[in-house]
Amino acid sequence: MFIEKELIEMHRPGRSSVTRRNLLRSVAGGAAAGSLLKLAVTAASGQANPAQPVNRFSAPSNLKITDIRAATVAAYYDYPLIRIDTNQGVYGLGEVFAAGVKGSALMLKPFLVGRNPVEIEAILRPLRGSVGQSFWNSGYGAIDLALHDIAGKVYGVPAWRLLGEKVQNRVLLYADTAGAKEPKQYAQRIDRRRKMGFRFFKMDLETPLVADRPGAVFPNGIATDKGLGYLCEYVAAARDVLGKGAPIAGDHFVQPEERMSVKDAIRYARAFEPYGLAWAEDLIGRNSVRWREFKEIRQNTTTPILTGEMAFGVEGFRELIENQAVDIIHPDYVFSGGMLEIKRIADYAAAHGIKTAIHLPGSPIGMIAMAHVAATLTTTNFVAIEMHAADMPWWQDLVKGVEKPIVDDGYVRVPDSPGLGLELNDDVVKEHLREPGFFEPTPEYDKIITSGFRTNGPWPHFKADGTWCNCTDE
Repeated sequence: MFIEKELIEMHRPGRSSVTRRNLLRSVAGGAAAGSLLKLAVTAASGQANPAQPVNRFSAPSNLKITDIRAATVAAYYDYPLIRIDTNQGVYGLGEVFAAGVKGSALMLKPFLVGRNPVEIEAILRPLRGSVGQSFWNSGYGAIDLALHDIAGKVYGVPAWRLLGEKVQNRVLLYADTAGAKEPKQYAQRIDRRRKMGFRFFKMDLETPLVADRPGAVFPNGIATDKGLGYLCEYVAAARDVLGKGAPIAGDHFVQPEERMSVKDAIRYARAFEPYGLAWAEDLIGRNSVRWREFKEIRQNTTTPILTGEMAFGVEGFRELIENQAVDIIHPDYVFSGGMLEIKRIADYAAAHGIKTAIHLPGSPIGMIAMAHVAATLTTTNFVAIEMHAADMPWWQDLVKGVEKPIVDDGYVRVPDSPGLGLELNDDVVKEHLREPGFFEPTPEYDKIITSGFRTNGPWPHFKADGTWCNCTDE
């Protein structure tokens, strides 16, 4: 298992000063922390024994990747699923970011075919330079999921064994809940989640919810203090049905988030302090670029601060973590790099005393993959995985081979069968395809693609002598 050198050498840096707001953070967080601790204890009950080392000499000889194919499921956010095939019939499943582009994974085909799929790090290492360029470029993470699925099947072990020791048999989820115009109606939606068995909730506290109320919103779309009072009515209504102890997080305050200034972000965070939010998400953006501003917000409120779903790898989170800029980091299931990267990110955060939650608007493949990752993280350091499909009745029917219901009493169980521990239910997937094509051959991706043009074969370009041609340079 990979652990960065810093995980051994680094220690958590102390706060530069003790302020009144830091003291208030501890007091205000007490009730929420107590409820989260109870959930953590429940999740960790019946922990598995430490895993024995994986016998990496047990893989079949001459195992090679032969193809990568895709199929897109029409969902709340579409699921571009991928499948990596081998010459020995073993295949692995993964998925591109929900509503993403399957080509971001398929275009990496020339770097996969012919490689031994169990050499996960060796395959992924040279591809790192291609990731993190946009929100949709999550093909790298999709490939990571599929390679872990193959490697686990080949070695006859669950994917979590490839990452570390299993310390959780089931993992807590947080249920995303879309907004409603009336606070009571929103509370009813939250209550439906509670009746489904969820124990952790997230609300889209969008400023447009109150934009039609007089004096609620500035011309720039940011809530006034009066408007923040109206937004708090939604949280208060949710508290009425959930009680004081249930964790509730807040998200989507302003779109795009970058419009929010630090000063306004602090006003928002402070307005929610009486209601004990589990966190305020992405107040000024979704990545680590503005870590100094996130830190300023954190130092001026007792509301926990979270961000990170658009950051990739340890390097994308390093400044947030090392500078104690947030309370919780929030890597995305594939955009942040997949299973191996999220394990590294979470371990690095834990070494600095920062917790991890996982952003996941995806299919059961992504959910189960992240359950394998979270199974190796202690409940002291891990919070929850997002569940974004609570209202999709056929969501869990997309897969088979895994224990059902996949979501049970607000948790997801961690499989112990080889690989990810699931297979696609082909019939159900075919019923919900966004477009024709169920893992069809992908010969159009056989060649390396650079800047929109293949590097061999005829392609339009300027030649070295400055002339334009649609030709092949010899």
